[in-house]
Amino acid sequence: MNEIFYEFNETKSQTDLLSQVNIEIILHFLAKIENSLILYETKQIITKTKNSDIETQVISALQKIISQEDKSLVLVKGKIREIFLSYSS
Repeated sequence: MNEIFYEFNETKSQTDLLSQVNIEIILHFLAKIENSLILYETKQIITKTKNSDIETQVISALQKIISQEDKSLVLVKGKIREIFLSYSS
């Protein structure tokens, strides 16, 4: 359980003609408390210009922050939510 899963979603806005786009980063991570497995989720919206590669910059910055606290935690691109929900039901 040393992975934090992330995904990016482009959020649609009414101002599609602008050169800026809103991107939502979603982080999922699992925790085990006694006999329960819990899925945590957090979201953040970031703004980028249409041709920039801010996703790579955000992931690099997040990995640096996470590594300062716990070097064993790593960001992994992918979705865990659907797998978790199907496993837990």
